[in-house]
This record gives sequence, C-alpha cells and structure tokens, in this order.
Amino acid sequence: MKYFFFLILFCCFLNSKTFAQVLSKPHQFTHQDTLRGSIGPGRLGWDVLHYNITVKPDFETKTIFGKNCITYFDNGVKLMQIDLQQPLEIDSIVHQKKSLPFTRDGNAFFTQIRDSSAMYKIKPGNDSVTVYYHGKPREAKMPPWDGGWIWKKDRMGRPWMSVACQGLGASVWYPCKDHQSDEPDNGAVLNITVPDSLKAVGNGRLMQQSAHYNSSTTYSWQVVNPINNYNIVPYIGKYVHFGEQYNGLKGKLDMDYWVLDYDMDSAKKQFVQAPEMMKAFEYWFGPYPFYEDGYKLVQSPHLGMEHQSAIAYGNRFKNGYLGRDLSGTGWGLKWDFIIIHESGHEWFANNITTADISDMWVHEGFTNYSETLFTGYYYGTQAGNEYNIGSRKGIQNDIPVIGHYGVNNEGSGDMYPKASAMIHMIRQIINNDKKFRKLLIRLNKDFYHKIVTSAQIENYISQFAKKDFSKIYDQYLRTIQVPVLEYKLQNNLLQYRYQNCVAGFNMPLKIKSSNTWLKPTEEWQTKKYKKREFAVDENFYINTTNASN
Repeated sequence: MKYFFFLILFCCFLNSKTFAQVLSKPHQFTHQDTLRGSIGPGRLGWDVLHYNITVKPDFETKTIFGKNCITYFDNGVKLMQIDLQQPLEIDSIVHQKKSLPFTRDGNAFFTQIRDSSAMYKIKPGNDSVTVYYHGKPREAKMPPWDGGWIWKKDRMGRPWMSVACQGLGASVWYPCKDHQSDEPDNGAVLNITVPDSLKAVGNGRLMQQSAHYNSSTTYSWQVVNPINNYNIVPYIGKYVHFGEQYNGLKGKLDMDYWVLDYDMDSAKKQFVQAPEMMKAFEYWFGPYPFYEDGYKLVQSPHLGMEHQSAIAYGNRFKNGYLGRDLSGTGWGLKWDFIIIHESGHEWFANNITTADISDMWVHEGFTNYSETLFTGYYYGTQAGNEYNIGSRKGIQNDIPVIGHYGVNNEGSGDMYPKASAMIHMIRQIINNDKKFRKLLIRLNKDFYHKIVTSAQIENYISQFAKKDFSKIYDQYLRTIQVPVLEYKLQNNLLQYRYQNCVAGFNMPLKIKSSNTWLKPTEEWQTKKYKKREFAVDENFYINTTNASN
C-alpha cells in the first residue's frame, strides 16, 4: 500500500470544510506509460515462472549490481520486453549461453529471442534468460509515498536499506516483466549480499547464509508461492530476530519478527497484536494464503507496505496510524494500523491480485474494510460500524476510484475509504453476516493465488449474493457523484427518490433505527410514514435532502 493518500487524509482532518467535487485535469499519457502498463508485443508469448534475483548494494556510493535469472514458459516469444528503470543499465542478456543484442526504449529493453524464420521450430516449454545489470537506482526521497531504493541510517548511525516501489514498479531496482498480470508462478529467490556487520531479510524463508572472504555475507531467501513483482523486497540493517508459532486453520504457522537490535523490547510488546490479527482475519477471510512461506513483520525505514510474507513495519510501535486515529472515533487507537492494514493485504493484493493497477480498489478497498472487520471482531459490530463511518472523512471524490486501463494508472485515493464504504453497504444489503463472511472466505478460496479484474470480483459478489449490485459499482467506483435521496414528509406520507446518480441507480436503503427498507429509484415513490422525522441508516454513504419546503 502506498500512503500518499493518507497525507491528503491528514489535511482533511485539519480542515472541517466541505471539499468540492472537482475533477483533476486529464493526464496526458505517454509512450512510456503504455510500455509500462499494457501487454504489448514484447510481453506476449512468455509467462514468468520464477525469478532468481541477486543484488549487492553499496551504501557509500548508493549503487547496486546484480542479476536476475528469469525462468519462463515459452509459448512462442519472439520479442522480449524486459523492464529496468533509468538510470539503471543492463550489461548483458544471456540466453542458452549466448549473449543477446538488445535495444533500449526508455525504461524498457527489447531483445529478440528468435526471429520469424524460426517460429516453426517452437516447442512450448520452459526456458530462461539471465539479465545482468548495475547502476545507481532511483532513490526514494519520502518512502513509501514515492518509490525507489531507500538509503538511510538507523539511530546508531548504521546503514539501513530497503525498497518501496508499488505503483512505480519493481523495475526501479531489478530487471523483470513489470506488470501485475504476470507473477512468477513458482515463486522467487532473493540473494542479498551485505557486509558482515549487517543482516539481510527477504520474503519467505531463509534457505542459505553464505560467508565470503571479503567480509560479506549472502542471505538467500525463497518464496514458493506466486508473488507480485513489487512485493519482492530486501531489508538490510542491524536486525535481530524472535518468533512464535500460531495454531491456524491450516496447522502450525511460523510467525517471525525482524527488528533493529535496540527495538527488541518495544517490538515484543507491540507485536502481540500479530497473532490477534491472524485470528480475526482467518475467521473472516479463511486461511492465511502463504503457510508454506510463513509470516513476517520486518521493521522498515519507512511507514509500511504489504510485502508478501515479509510485511514492512515502521509505525514506531504505536497504536493507530503513527499514534493517530484515522477514523476520528477512538476505535483506531485500539490497535496498530500498520500491523492490521498491511497484513490484511495478504488476502487482498497478495492472494487476490488485480491484473491492472487501475483496479486497485480490490486491493485497498477490501483491506481498508479489514480494519472495520478487525474492530468489529474484538469490540463488537457497532464499534466496527462507527469506525467505518468515521473513516469516510477521508473521501475526496476527486476522480473515479477506477483509473485508466493499460497505462499503469491508479484511480483515486478513494480506493481506500470510499471502496470500503461501498463494501460496507453491500454487507448491509446482504443483511446476513454469516453469508457475508462466507462470501469473503469463498472469494479467497475461489480466487486463490489468482490474477483478477474488477469486473470478475463485481460479478462474483452479485452472483453469490443473488443481488444485482452493478449500479452500486458504477456509482461508487466509476463516478465522483454521491447519491442524494430527496424526500418529502407530508400528511403521514413519505415521498422519496434518488438524484445525482447513474441512470438506473436502485440501491436499497434502511431507515435509521428501524428494520424498514426502502427501494428508491429516480422516480418518486410514496410510502405511509407516521413519524415526524426521517433519516437513513448511517451505514449507507449517501446524502439526503428534505424537499418538503
């Protein structure tokens, strides 16, 4: 998760005025945006199976060098696009012991695997290329809000390094097929070489630790499950380790914690929330999706990220979001925001991953909603409701939640609180928490380790609930309009209709403090109503206006 959105959110809390719904100026997409965000000719005909990445950083010069052995299924690839962002350079591309010529187009390198005359010889099967590279990677100035390699020092003045690259892309630090639609199906190995004074932590499990004659050590970490490019990450610092085993739905789960040596005591107190998180989320979402790779919290030189099986933690061992409650309700101070939110991504983003970054609401909306579910699990449904309602303060309604496809374009930061509010409304309409829980569990089971589109998730939920939510999706994901329920109270009659909505908008509504439901449309409807006041249940994110006068 990138947290630029929350900078905006804090500004909202400082200013109580209503923010206008103004569309931002259209973005002028470039050729590079298309190369990065689309499946062009250089990405066809090959499916990534495995990455074996080797990287050696030099803290003093802020440079890295390394290689990536890319194993792929060859289904007739001719032209291969390998992404590596400037100013990094590819030194060579080796295929079947031969160095291949290549050309560069900005952040994309192209090499000819075979020419057209050899296409008849194709026998689909596994193959590999090894890409050697070096250079001074883009430095993240304010991670994780901007991407790049992180070169920092801890409080003792010792090197502390990592990477944050969601959105910008993993090609900011290693060569890869940098598109969310193609994860390495068989996982990845990350080999990190560091001075003996430091330790290196990566995703998954430590497979080997090799000492070298030059006072350096290589740490080899492996994940066996599919993993998103941006989730592969090195952590380098003066780390110490402690851990425990959790009795989960699939048996014993290793839960490991890596923190800077001077923060061990603080971490042991704060990280007791990790198994509490696991209990709540396995209840709501089903089994943790990566038992084979274990679960880790790793202290990071930035706030946090959902790095698969190696969650980045930088919340300073405080509850809330750096000690603040984003909901303004008090409930957000009962738990550590980074532990809960980023771990929620193991189910939504890491287990279920969108093919295009424009559909990131599937990652962030459900994960934002995991905060509501966690709160409700430990403090009751009403507490969860209050937290969700309070979190709406962060909704900007600036641009649609879903971005532009094929150009690596995220939609609005509203993918967090607005998408969460939408999911919360769907839960109210289903009106059966056992069924809603079953929906979330089935989502993670049926889309286990799958790449999806927004349309797939939208249709799945509607089909499962046997309710057509299409107009709700269109309203809250594809427009910036907040629906308005216009009503009149006269002579024991309630008249009501929707305005400021997509054509055909028909979301049912519950009357506050009542079991009475309305089924508004854009046409006026009338219902007997003897009460003097009228209000919609606060769990629905709409506006109301009294048109009686």
